[in-house]
Amino acid sequence: MREAHHEKYAYKKNLSIALLTLGLAACGGGGGDNSLNTTTTGSNGSLRLALTDAPSCGYDAVNVTIKSLRVHKSASAADSDAGWADMVLAPARRINLLNLTNGVLEEMGQIPLSTGKYTQLRLILADNEPSNPLANSVLPTGGAEVALKTPSGQQSGVKANIDIDIAANKMADFVVDFNACKSIVSAGNSGQYLLKPVVSVIPRYVSGVSGFVAGSLASASTSVSLQQGGVVIRATVPDTGGRFQLQPVAPGNYTLVMTSPGRATTVVTGVPVSPDSVTTLNNSGTALTSAVSATGLIQGNAPTNTLVRVLQPLTVGTSVEVAGKFVDGITGNYSYSAAVGAPMVAAYVPPPASLAFVADTAAAGKYTLAANLSGFPDKTAVLPVLAASAAITTNFTFP
Repeated sequence: MREAHHEKYAYKKNLSIALLTLGLAACGGGGGDNSLNTTTTGSNGSLRLALTDAPSCGYDAVNVTIKSLRVHKSASAADSDAGWADMVLAPARRINLLNLTNGVLEEMGQIPLSTGKYTQLRLILADNEPSNPLANSVLPTGGAEVALKTPSGQQSGVKANIDIDIAANKMADFVVDFNACKSIVSAGNSGQYLLKPVVSVIPRYVSGVSGFVAGSLASASTSVSLQQGGVVIRATVPDTGGRFQLQPVAPGNYTLVMTSPGRATTVVTGVPVSPDSVTTLNNSGTALTSAVSATGLIQGNAPTNTLVRVLQPLTVGTSVEVAGKFVDGITGNYSYSAAVGAPMVAAYVPPPASLAFVADTAAAGKYTLAANLSGFPDKTAVLPVLAASAAITTNFTFP
């Protein structure tokens, strides 16, 4: 399973809109080459964007074709109003989001902007047309590439409210984090997939966390994430050598979580991230591993466009997310395989000291569900203890 954004209040802001939820914070500095290099003169500033991805669930490729990004100072500006500034990608760029893990960035470009506050952004994707039927597509693991149906209204773009200040002779530098796992929605038994973009935009921090997982876990089905309050801030998958890098990440303290099918959850608490540096979790000789575990099934139904997350409460006083995605786009069904074994938990210590993992037996098989549907208060459900090969069904309704 391949699996981004601040504390719980930020999660609601970042993930509650089914099409696209975008939180922006201004950040100065940054240089380097990009595909639309421009210079800033006079009283103008500029905006630079790059693209990265969180892990995907069950896909070998997730392709999107981006035509342009537009920004405006008015949150209510219509498509035809004056005042739009456009970052046009010519030609439109087809990007496999799953190539953008472990800190890899796809530079989108740089655009000069007049100074002031910008409050609206529109991301414009190319349509799947007869001449280019796979402009946006997915390649399910073990399957064939199929078109990815994008939201209607691509001519005007997917609208997002933003709040960024452009200062004279300064560059606002951001990374667009496209969560492919939570953005791809199956459509019943049709074999089709829908795109409900879950995107956040963060400053281009240098800081992050790096480390290693055991070779037996070095696969696309293993997810490593940094979390705060049970909310995934940044996630990736290890490379073929077991190395992972979670970057960019804002300075702060995090819980590192590793999940893999048929394995108990592995957790490292109190991982510090300092400004302008990458924290080393471990080395290849002390790579993270996890115990093989029997599994049970967590399943149910909710209205379409509902995001259902599986949280595992720990006795250290926090919960961690072990899975999460939108329910089926037609049936509203969801299902997750979850480990019944006790999670392994260790407090962070800097290398060369080794992490001391202890089984959190009181947390074995215990899970909570969190359901989010735009326009309604979030709902939660505490599940009975999950047993091996058992199934727990929980349905959500919203008024």
